[in-house]
Parts: sequence; C-alpha cells; structure tokens
Amino acid sequence: MKKRAFLQTAAALALAGSFASAHAQTTPIRFQLDWRFEGPAAFFLLPVAKGYFKDAKLDVTVDAGSGSGAAVQRVASGSYEMGFADLAALMEFHANNPDAPNKPVAVMMVYNNTPAAVMALKKSGIVKASDLSGKKLGAPVFDAGRRAFPIFQKANAVGNVNWISMDPPLRETMLARGDVDAITGFSFTSLLNLEARGVNLKDVVTLPYAENGVKLYGNVIIASPKLVRENPAAIKAFLTAFARGAKEVMANPDAAIDFVKQRDGIINVDLERRRLKMAIEYVVASPDARAEGFGQLNPGRLSLMASQVSDAFGTKTRVNPDAVWNGSFLPTKSELNVFPAAKK
Repeated sequence: MKKRAFLQTAAALALAGSFASAHAQTTPIRFQLDWRFEGPAAFFLLPVAKGYFKDAKLDVTVDAGSGSGAAVQRVASGSYEMGFADLAALMEFHANNPDAPNKPVAVMMVYNNTPAAVMALKKSGIVKASDLSGKKLGAPVFDAGRRAFPIFQKANAVGNVNWISMDPPLRETMLARGDVDAITGFSFTSLLNLEARGVNLKDVVTLPYAENGVKLYGNVIIASPKLVRENPAAIKAFLTAFARGAKEVMANPDAAIDFVKQRDGIINVDLERRRLKMAIEYVVASPDARAEGFGQLNPGRLSLMASQVSDAFGTKTRVNPDAVWNGSFLPTKSELNVFPAAKK
C-alpha cells in the first residue's frame, strides 16, 4: 500500500510539474487597441475567442483604447507589450522623444491606407478638396485626419481653414447641425456615426485622403522594445495567429462581429458589421494592400510618409523610417495569403 501511495503521489507531482511547465511556456501579452470595441476590433477578438493565440502559447488580453497616441504611450510605458496604432502617431512619438529608451516599433501593417477622410454635407457646396479653403472644419485635436491635414492641404492646394475643436462624440453631431462645414475622421467611423444621427449618407460628400493624393499608411501592430529584445518568438507567434484570424474575419465578416458582441454586449450589430466591411474594403484589403501584400509595406512609401509627417507634425527631429518599422517578425508568405478573392 505504501508503494502504491508513493507511486500515486509521484504521478500527481509529475502531472503538476508538467502542467506548471506548460503554463510557464505561455507568454502573457497585454494588447492595447486604438479605440473602442467596434467592428474592426474583430480582427483581434476572433483569434482570442477561437484560441488561435492560445494555440501559439500566448495568453493575450485585448483592451479597448482611447486613441492611437495613447496606445503608443501605453506600449512605451510598459503597461502593454503590444498594441494597435496609427503609424503617424508612432512616427511622431519617435521623432519627439529621440532619447526615450522604450520606443515601440511597428511589426505588421494592417490598415494599408489611412482611413482618414474629410466629410461634408452636400448642402455646404463642398464637392472637392479645393472647396475647403476658408471653411470651418471640426475634429478633436488628436484626430489623425486633423493632424495629417497639412499633407492633404498641400496635395490639393487648399487654402487656410478655421479649425473648431470638440470631444469625439460631438464631431458628427456638430456637422449634422451645421456648426461646422466639414469634419475629419476615419471614414468608417464618421460616416456611420452621421447616419446614426439621422443624416442620409447620400447627402454626404466624402474625400478620402488615399484618393486625394495622400498615400499615408494607417494602423499598424506595434511591439515594445523589451518584447523585441527578450521574446522575439512571441511577436512572430502573435502575428502568425493574427493572420490566421484575419483570413477568417475577411472571409466571413458577418460571423466575426459575434466576437465583438461578446466583448461589448451593447454594440449595434448591424452597424458594426457594416463598419467592419467598410474597413476591409477601403483600408485592409484595398488595392494598395493587395499590391504590397498583407502585413507588409513599401520602403519608398514609408520614407515619403516619414518626411511628410516630420513636416506636417513639426516634430523635434526628423522621423527615421528605419527606426519605426521592423518587418523581421512577419509570418511566411503562405501564412500572409489571407485576402479573399478581389471583387470584379
């Protein structure tokens, strides 16, 4: 009996040791989104819910955000290992904090084109970019489209404009009321917010930056330098699992919204489904994205953007494109083959 008890105890200890070993091999990743749990968050929430990150030995938690600038700051501070942020915000952080010891780096392109756009009501008489000269434009001070507006302005010979600042929830309301002539914002956010405020989208003029001479990149996945140094394998595992999930999201966005609903039960499912489909069409699986490849970028285009951001944002130092991007963790070509067939 003593021998049997000893064997049972030894087996239990071995099992416990095996479990502890397996658990120790799981890397925790705190991930900071750029914004709330809206449609595009499905790209991150699906692989969490389906266990794709877990399969890659990662324990990933995804938190809602409050803007790209905040996401960059939180990854830089060490509060989060990885995040999702506008590349321009990352560039600005690098150039304004040249001596900062913990500058995050972009490791995968997701929004190959910036979603930034100018939106106006047709009754304003604005039909093209040059019509914005002398007009009253509204946006939060940290809005990506507002920050990059000097690039749009230069590309389209737009004269001086008068900026009105407000909190994000008031932006579309002020346009609908006529308090401003136009607004800047992410198209798939502002257009659907306008509709929710009773505006017929047929009455809205949309001037996407990407279609008006501004080929800025949009949102990227970023990683902390500590994670880059200490666990590069975890970054590659994250991106591989993310790509696996992204393929499913783009193949069936209707089903993918269920995973956003699980995280935020009060979302408008139909609205967020449309928002996700717009994001896929205009910035994730855009013609530019298909030409460059999912997750990847064009070095020449990156360099041009670095120069444009340096000028438009008035950064303390020039943006170094080589310092903000590290593509060495990207999955294989076959693993990045995630786009659905292009619409004919």
